Amino acid sequence: MTSTVPTAVHDEQVQQNEPPITMFGPDFPFAYDDYLTHPAGLGQIPATEHGAEVAVIGGGLSGIVAAYELMKMGLKPVVYEADQIGGRLRTVGFDGCTEGQDAGLTAEMGAMRFPPSSTAFQHYIDLVGLETKPFPNPLAPCTPSTVVDLKGESHYAETVDDLPQVYRDVAAAWAACLEEGADFSDMNRAMRERDVPRIREIWAKLVEKLDNQTFYGFLCESEAFKSFRHREIFGQVGFGTGGWDTDFPNSILEILRVVYTEADDHHRGIVGGSQQLPLRLWEREPEKIVHWPQGTSLSSLHDGAPRPAVTRLHRTAGNRITVTDAAGDIRTYRAAIFTAQSWMLLSKIECDDALLPIDHWTAVERTHYMESSKLFVPVDRPFWLDKDASGRDVMSMTLTDRMTRGTYLLDDGPDKPAVICLSYTWCDDSLKWLPLSANERLEVMLKSLGEIYPGVDIRKHIIGNPVTISWENEPYFMGAFKANLPGHYRYQRRLFTHFMQDRLPEGKRGIFLAGDDISWTAGWAEGAVQTALNAVWGVMHQFGGATDPTNPGPGDVYDEIAPVELPED
Repeated sequence: MTSTVPTAVHDEQVQQNEPPITMFGPDFPFAYDDYLTHPAGLGQIPATEHGAEVAVIGGGLSGIVAAYELMKMGLKPVVYEADQIGGRLRTVGFDGCTEGQDAGLTAEMGAMRFPPSSTAFQHYIDLVGLETKPFPNPLAPCTPSTVVDLKGESHYAETVDDLPQVYRDVAAAWAACLEEGADFSDMNRAMRERDVPRIREIWAKLVEKLDNQTFYGFLCESEAFKSFRHREIFGQVGFGTGGWDTDFPNSILEILRVVYTEADDHHRGIVGGSQQLPLRLWEREPEKIVHWPQGTSLSSLHDGAPRPAVTRLHRTAGNRITVTDAAGDIRTYRAAIFTAQSWMLLSKIECDDALLPIDHWTAVERTHYMESSKLFVPVDRPFWLDKDASGRDVMSMTLTDRMTRGTYLLDDGPDKPAVICLSYTWCDDSLKWLPLSANERLEVMLKSLGEIYPGVDIRKHIIGNPVTISWENEPYFMGAFKANLPGHYRYQRRLFTHFMQDRLPEGKRGIFLAGDDISWTAGWAEGAVQTALNAVWGVMHQFGGATDPTNPGPGDVYDEIAPVELPED
């Protein structure tokens, strides 16, 4: 259920022409969007370093952004990718459809919806000429109807006002909880105005107060959520994109980052699929490029394909980073950026202990990943827009406590084939699907949805084979994204600030951690972009480069906006 908190505030402030919310903080309030669009660029390196190789391990969004920007500076990124370019920006087609019948239908196995507050991410969408459109979240303006099905009782709604009063009571309780426990209005105003001192003042108090608190504990401490029934409904139906009970054990700081930045509201999808973004960046020939001739792209620097999976990382003489890949090739670099899931350093890749400081190894080991699964089917048309005898849609975007949890209906018009995301689940709900094949999952889902929509024959509309994923079972991911547990703030701070390597012992420098799990906003593409830009600044700094004085980078202003540091004792 879309919360009345961010939506109401957003609508009022749009009317007043106030600045929009962006992912500007709260932990590190740096304007990555302004940094990217400044005419001076991200910085320069000495001409004597032009053409120097830098390893970029991982070809997801963070790795491709880092490689693209390093190439523009005149360095030579060498990208390693174990699977396919895109990482969790993974768009797939369907098998089994009659030729031409699928009309280019795709399914987003990973990221599928992006908030407008992701302004650095949006920079690259615009750069490669991709289009976005509203995503049909529950009760979103673009969603024709939503059905909330709890404890065997279904409620049909086109707006939140169509739901029983208890749901509005729950939304009001969440608004009160945020206001009383997390200074929501004050932080919202400070982030809109990019008031760095105020953001830091509010957040420092909350980090100290709430680092040890779970999401569920935060709710329980609020007078507004004294009712177990309200907490239960909130967990099942939630806010923004649906139920969040799978997040209840996580740190409340993770949730506050989402609601402060409106990361869970006003979502848009990328027309044609999100994987186009890293693929287009891979092929893009920058207009402004140093050292390399016009027409150079990441693809041309790699003869069309990245290097294969990395199997070993170790330090060698002169504090170099030596990389061994799955083809047996061994190359040594002065700098490397690691953008894959950090757990890969514990399992798939053989690493020296000397690669990272021991406190950083501890932070990697303590990283907590959430499981996630999806299943999609192609259908002949958006039959859900048909009307029943009462004039309602025969099927709706569905939130339920049944096995499917979230069902999304995706179409490009009434006369075209369409796609149903039959189920989108997290954590324990995702693990329930893990032993089942795609077809076994399909049967359970159709049974659950048949209980909600007894008069609708979904099966007769399916025109191809289902596609499914469980990210916890993907060998190069082992989970969907990081979600800190209570007490993990210190660990996250170590990982995020790793790009500031002047603070590290000399023998621990040269490899830079990046990727959304290193960011404060894991699970959002914005975090992947922001940490990529941090790592680019770190590499530039290591090679003796600098930013233009009119466009300081994240490392240049670090001391002024550094994340809150909690005591270790």
